[in-house]
Amino acid sequence: DGNGHVGAGLGKATEIPEAIRKGKEDAMKKMITVSLDNNASVIHDVIGKFGSASVLLKNAPDGTGVIAGGPARAVIEMAGIKNIRTKSLGSNNKQNVVLATIEGLKNTKAPEDVARLRGKSIEEIMG
Repeated sequence: DGNGHVGAGLGKATEIPEAIRKGKEDAMKKMITVSLDNNASVIHDVIGKFGSASVLLKNAPDGTGVIAGGPARAVIEMAGIKNIRTKSLGSNNKQNVVLATIEGLKNTKAPEDVARLRGKSIEEIMG
């Protein structure tokens, strides 16, 4: 939705419109929320893995833009991320790269969540 939510789905059918509908429904079921910082970037660097595909997602300063290739770029733009650097490693299979990107975004944690899990204040976590 361009506001920190993204999902990916796969739909199979003999007719193309039916496959698109199924894929859309599957994506809605698998929606995730992405934690973004003030620069509309990921909060910390993370690696997402799916199958043999790995995608490195790196935090970027304001004004960097989206530096990503093909399938990863589509996912990142749909999530509403404006500043990020990415690198696809391993497999170039489009479906695996998309799912690896989503896995990486799913693994990002907001400072508030980390502080709550550790039982510390945000100031202690951020330094």
